[in-house]
Amino acid sequence: MLPKSSKRVGDVIKLANTIAREYEREYVGTEHVLLAIAKEGHGLGAEVLSRKGITISRLREEIEKLIKKQMEETWVFGRLPGTPHFKNVMATAVEQCQELGSTEVCTEHLLLALLLEKGSVAHKALKAFGLTPDDIRRELAAMKSTE
Repeated sequence: MLPKSSKRVGDVIKLANTIAREYEREYVGTEHVLLAIAKEGHGLGAEVLSRKGITISRLREEIEKLIKKQMEETWVFGRLPGTPHFKNVMATAVEQCQELGSTEVCTEHLLLALLLEKGSVAHKALKAFGLTPDDIRRELAAMKSTE
C-alpha cells in the first residue's frame, strides 16, 4: 500500500503552484517545489535547508540564475502543467518515504526526491549549495535522535 501525503506536502504543492504563477509559468517545476519547501518553512525539509544555511533568498537567487541560463539554452516554448521532472519527483518522494519507513510523504521526502532528480533546476540549485542525499539523510537522523 502506498503512503499518503501529509497535509504539509499538500500545502507545499499548492504553494508551488502559487510560486509558478508568480514566475508567470504555465507549469509547476522542481524549482517551484523547492522554493515552496523553503517558503512554507515548517517541515523537516525546510529545517534541513535552514541547518545547511540555505535561505529562501539564496535559493531564489540560484534558481533565477539557473532558469535564465536554461532559457538561453532552449527553444522549447510549450510546457505541461507538471513537468516530467515534477512527476518523477512525486514518484521518488513516495519511494523515499517507504525507504525511510515513514507512513506518509513529507517535505523531507520531497527534498530528497528533488536532489535525486538529476538535470532538474532544483537538483542543480541544491548541488550548487553542496547538498547531497547523504547530507539530508544525516541531518534527518540527527534531528530524529534529538527528539
